[in-house]
Amino acid sequence: MNAHLDLSDIETATLGHFLSEGFMAPSIQALTPEHRAFGPALTVRMTGDDGAPLVDALAAAKPGQMIVIDRCGDLRHACWGAVTTAAAMARGVAGVVIDGFMTDRSAILANGFPVWCRGRSPVTTKPRGLGGDVNVPINCGGVAVRPGDLVLADESGVVVLDPAQAEAFCARARQMQHDEIGVLDRLKAGETLAQITRGDTPRA
Repeated sequence: MNAHLDLSDIETATLGHFLSEGFMAPSIQALTPEHRAFGPALTVRMTGDDGAPLVDALAAAKPGQMIVIDRCGDLRHACWGAVTTAAAMARGVAGVVIDGFMTDRSAILANGFPVWCRGRSPVTTKPRGLGGDVNVPINCGGVAVRPGDLVLADESGVVVLDPAQAEAFCARARQMQHDEIGVLDRLKAGETLAQITRGDTPRA
């Protein structure tokens, strides 16, 4: 399976119509809802206020990767901001998903870099070098993420796909999205959703 499968036309909410696993906590949301980003996961595990593992990850990042950060339950420190955004963009990173917080919202918006996180904090991590890991299995938003798993993030949330199954899932999602166009046309033409979904006959 090609880890660089094109997911640019796939919506997480379409996948959510037939999948129930792999979706991160809904509280991990896009900084800018118009963004959609996807790519193989570069995983990072960070604890407390130690930002050193992210420095290492940004040095190793390859174009098209999605950085996925496990904050190990830290609900205080922002691990992402203007400098990490600049570093990620210089490496060609597609986006970042953080099970935690960011800062420097205005600078990130000005750069147009895709970020998904739980919110913002003014208290930042520091490169202490006390521990952490890069490119290891992690948990982000309640979902197990392995290095190289396909990550798709958009206005509705974040989903993690096994590369071995992603192509089949995406083919099904594309068909559903195509079929939905016909459903919307029928609704605009006056049919009810009950008629379309259950085959109900109109009342006399």
